[in-house]
Amino acid sequence: MGATGRQLHGQAGEDRALDYLSGHGLKLVERNFRCKVGEIDLVMNHQGCLVFVEVRRRESLAHGGALASVTPAKQRRMVRAAQWYLKRYLQRYRQMPPCRFDVVAIDGDSLNWLRNAIVEGM
Repeated sequence: MGATGRQLHGQAGEDRALDYLSGHGLKLVERNFRCKVGEIDLVMNHQGCLVFVEVRRRESLAHGGALASVTPAKQRRMVRAAQWYLKRYLQRYRQMPPCRFDVVAIDGDSLNWLRNAIVEGM
């Protein structure tokens, strides 16, 4: 079964984000980590820090644009998925690495990388 247009659009955004982040020194650890509580688009390593990256892509700023689509509910799912990832990580490496959450928001041709996208109350 082939991918839908929406899936291909999302994958193209992830490809662009991955190229951009790789160009800034981050290294891919895993792509599209899925578990029963959510998904993480990109897991990257940046100088020993695990970076959980949410990629959002919109064609325009209508309806608030890509960044506005990272809702508190989406952020909670991302945190829960990262917790699952880290449980698996600790089975292999036994030591918790420093971690952070980043967002790559793509609106049309504009790409914005938000580092340490910390959510209050999380």
